[in-house]
Amino acid sequence: MDVKATAKTVRIQPRKVRLALDMIRGKDIKEAAALLKFSPNKTSLVVGKVLHSAVANATNNHQLDETKLFVKACYADEGVTLKRFMPRAKGSAASIFKRTSHVTVIVAEKN
Repeated sequence: MDVKATAKTVRIQPRKVRLALDMIRGKDIKEAAALLKFSPNKTSLVVGKVLHSAVANATNNHQLDETKLFVKACYADEGVTLKRFMPRAKGSAASIFKRTSHVTVIVAEKN
């Protein structure tokens, strides 16, 4: 049985979140949590929260054993892009795109 958790409209670019997700894909829950805890980037905090939520969903809603869980899949999709403008020379403007992402972590139980 697969159990998932999603964080929507996280104010971090998806390509930066994918770096943290690549570290934990296919790992046990304890190993993945340790990797995220000691990783220096800001995205690891967000991914760690989503991982913790997926484990909580699996144990509380589906009565799965936490010691047998592993990260089956994880991905970051692009969310809403906030468009801002910065004034430039001669009355023109430069576009600034503040990207967001939807982070999803899927955990499953080993056989």
